[in-house]
Amino acid sequence: MGDYRVETDSLGEVRVPAERLWGAQTQRSLEHFDVGADPVPWLLVEAYALVKKAAALANSRCGVLDDARRDLIVKACDELLAGEHREEFPLGIWMSGSGTQLNMNVNEVISNRCCRLAGTPLGSKDPVHPNDHVNMSQSTNDTFPTAMYLAAALETRRRLLPEVLGLRDSIAARAGAWSDIVKVGRTHLQDATPLTLGQEWSGYAALLTDAAEHVDNALTGVYRLAIGGTAVGTGMNAPKGFASDAVGFIAEATGLPFVSAPDKFAVQGSHDALVMLSGAMRSLAVSLHKIADDVRLLSCGPRCGFGELLLPENEPGSSIMPGKVNPTQCEVLAMLALQVMGNDVAVGFGAASGHLQMNDCKPLIIHNVLESAGLLADGCRSFRVFLVEGVEPDLERIGENVRRSLMLVTALSPVVGYDRAAEIARFAHKHGKPLREAALELGYVTGEEFDRVVDPRGMVGPSEGPD
Repeated sequence: MGDYRVETDSLGEVRVPAERLWGAQTQRSLEHFDVGADPVPWLLVEAYALVKKAAALANSRCGVLDDARRDLIVKACDELLAGEHREEFPLGIWMSGSGTQLNMNVNEVISNRCCRLAGTPLGSKDPVHPNDHVNMSQSTNDTFPTAMYLAAALETRRRLLPEVLGLRDSIAARAGAWSDIVKVGRTHLQDATPLTLGQEWSGYAALLTDAAEHVDNALTGVYRLAIGGTAVGTGMNAPKGFASDAVGFIAEATGLPFVSAPDKFAVQGSHDALVMLSGAMRSLAVSLHKIADDVRLLSCGPRCGFGELLLPENEPGSSIMPGKVNPTQCEVLAMLALQVMGNDVAVGFGAASGHLQMNDCKPLIIHNVLESAGLLADGCRSFRVFLVEGVEPDLERIGENVRRSLMLVTALSPVVGYDRAAEIARFAHKHGKPLREAALELGYVTGEEFDRVVDPRGMVGPSEGPD
């Protein structure tokens, strides 16, 4: 028995590696759910540790847990929150749909760590029992949703939103710096009336402002925690005041406005709040994909495309074509945006798959929500650092495109009428002539009139009305 110890659970004896802090139910899960290569996110473990700490403090305040056991549990949880004992959480995300195995993994590790702190044998469950003490006043059915919502809120507020707003601010700075650079507008990928490069990029900044607001607003439901509902939402076996006390400790520890959900049946049987958050992330992904596509289109070339933006040259772009540099940051951002859109579909199906008092797709839902938040945060940071902060306009190409644009003729439409303006544009295009030359040759305006009316800088805002 030198390399393992024998632990017991309600089904009998289980051999557990001797020095591991996990117990019988974690070991069973390792053997029965060897599925896929996606580990439980550490953030979810940290969230669970905070839930267990809050539960111990609340149970102590309610008078059902003694001070000695409370202090041991709190110390073990604090170690987890400090990033210790990561190796004691070996489970994959693809476990039972309730997440019972992760709850018990956390319970067992805390229990055995308390045994170590108290000088008792691992697996003795003395002085702290994984179910009777660590899981006191709780069920997987209320703690797993609580940990899910806690992890999602922390990842969103601490990582995702700061990176989105950082990218927004960087883009807005470029918009301000480029406010006087007049360029060709494009609709349907065809030449359109002018705008400034600053106006174009201000649109990207506004997209991210709106997307960040949608994500932040979606957190309102995520702040409503299920803890205290126990098995089915009734709160059976939890003392009065436990839910509000536990949530109060969580809110204080995180600085976030968590509250006890007013209806535990709603937040245990369904997870619509995470559907809303995932949907807001999908909306953000859509905006990021549009920005990435626009930037790589405007930078395509460098000689045979639009070539209006000069992207940072971060790495060689081809194993066969010397000197080629590709818009790789755009490609990465676009790909992760598509992944987030796919994750949102999975979250929706998972949330729709609950039955009666419990949703049994919890691991799937939180796996996809956390992956989306992480991908978006990393993508925004990478795009900002390695593209936006180094991109420059090609002023020569932009100016040449403006001079050659046929859609400057739109300014003549109020003067000569739509039909004649269209005739000027078609004539210029057919004969390869500049607009000015075509207009004069057709005799619809004088040179002085053309120069006064067709001024690209005067076309980037609303027309002035009559005096």
